Amino acid sequence: MDAKTINDRLSVSGQISPAEVREAAEAGFRSIIVNRPDSEGADQPTFAEIDAAAKEAGIEARYLPVTPGKITDGEVAAFAETLAALPAPTLGFCRTGTRTTTLWALSQAKTRPVPDILATAKRAGYDLSGVAARIANGGKVIADGTAESHQIVVIGGGAAGIAVAASMLARADGLDIVIVDPADTHYYQPGWTLVGAGVFEPEVTRANLDELVPHGARQIKAGVVAFDPANNAVILEGCKVLKYEWLVVAPGLKLDWAGIEGLPETLGKNGVTSNYRYDLAPYTWELVNTFRGGTALFTQPPMPIKCAGAPQKAMYLSCDTWRRKGLLGKTKVEFLNAGPVLFGVADYVPALMEYVKKYGIELSFGHNLVKIDGPAKKAWFKKAGDAGEIVERTFDMIHVVPPQTAPDFIKASPLAAESGWVSVDQETLRHTQYENIYALGDVISAPNAKTAAAARKQAPVVAENLLAAMGRIRLPAPAIYDGYGSCPLTVERGKIVLAEFAYGGRRTPSFPKWLINDLKPSRLAWILKERILPPIYWRYMLKGREPLAKPTHGK
Repeated sequence: MDAKTINDRLSVSGQISPAEVREAAEAGFRSIIVNRPDSEGADQPTFAEIDAAAKEAGIEARYLPVTPGKITDGEVAAFAETLAALPAPTLGFCRTGTRTTTLWALSQAKTRPVPDILATAKRAGYDLSGVAARIANGGKVIADGTAESHQIVVIGGGAAGIAVAASMLARADGLDIVIVDPADTHYYQPGWTLVGAGVFEPEVTRANLDELVPHGARQIKAGVVAFDPANNAVILEGCKVLKYEWLVVAPGLKLDWAGIEGLPETLGKNGVTSNYRYDLAPYTWELVNTFRGGTALFTQPPMPIKCAGAPQKAMYLSCDTWRRKGLLGKTKVEFLNAGPVLFGVADYVPALMEYVKKYGIELSFGHNLVKIDGPAKKAWFKKAGDAGEIVERTFDMIHVVPPQTAPDFIKASPLAAESGWVSVDQETLRHTQYENIYALGDVISAPNAKTAAAARKQAPVVAENLLAAMGRIRLPAPAIYDGYGSCPLTVERGKIVLAEFAYGGRRTPSFPKWLINDLKPSRLAWILKERILPPIYWRYMLKGREPLAKPTHGK
């Protein structure tokens, strides 16, 4: 017997024998539900045999047979009622366990989010993407099977989604493209570091999303709840089925604020801030500008995260402000990083360490923020290592970076790798299993830095490879993404260490050393960040214009 746990009340398995009923009882199960009809297989025991074995073992058994692919609403209701009435824990089985898991999933559809249901089933080893639309319909059979269909569906209206749609439309006419995103607003997130330093006003980092959708595409304002790649379908909120010929997945990542105990309740007050949210970045500047000395903590969660340099960018700019005001000597600054190193590309660490020493920053590696009490001005960190020691820090202000994961509807889908991110070939960005699916941006499994600069390079790679696969353009060889990412490390107001790198931590500077030395803080790099990159983002990257981003091609 190989029972898979769904929850504390239900486990599922494939067909069991009467002898295994005794094993189930000895394992602690108090009841059994049989969802496989008698005589479905030549070597299958009857329910009467299972029932007799159950009585002998002192547990209850119920017979609720269902036919594969033909589960009725009445059978779902009967399963829910039976499960509630039986003593727990219950073992349910059919031929493989799929029908029992499906019955459970459909019975939960009115009370639990679809990604949560699919994720629970996936953890037990069952892919229920084929019934995702019905789960989204409250578990009920869908009477109207019509679906909206498009040639290319792009999931996500962020930097990656808009850029790839624009890149495709710049290369081919007459494409039918829809961008699926429930948002009204698009944000230039790289600008939030400068908002938190008082350089930018927050309004310059936002725009109406409908004004950015490229000409030739349109937006569907809806959230995605599930994918059914076997049927080339995406399930949207409200049980709307969206069919595609080609799918591009670029929804970004999830900032898991609730992953730190007490954090949601204190964000934006009590000296607790973060540049990772539009409405909080101005509070960062308010805290920094009014700071009169004390203890300032800056945190970084386990990788991967969006822009791995951003946690320390906020720290350096804050320290520079306090230095200019003569407050640095009255301030204790500590950088608490869950990781083992200051920055993942070793070549840039010496330049950063010069500023760590200049500002008197204390470095604490292997410290992961797990709990915070804003009113008490206390934070607790779990130290790396087998002991998992918890250490306490007090603060006057703290800049928090939340843990980050793939979106729930991605993690629960057949598109996800074991890590939870969309599984792609790291060079072509094509899905490793589904040939008509590509992905880019923060959501992919490739080992690159999750930055807007990476999305800028990835967009033309996906555009060319997808259009070539469609037969709309010809390529000498597939377009290749080399893992490029860029992190303009703002070490002081007016100077930046312009880190640029590819897979394996290989430095890939875009400028000659005499113009911008990427290993040294540079005024020109600051000008690039402050004055040149924002218009490149709005007027070029999101418009399908790609200076310094043309892809190379494999052999």
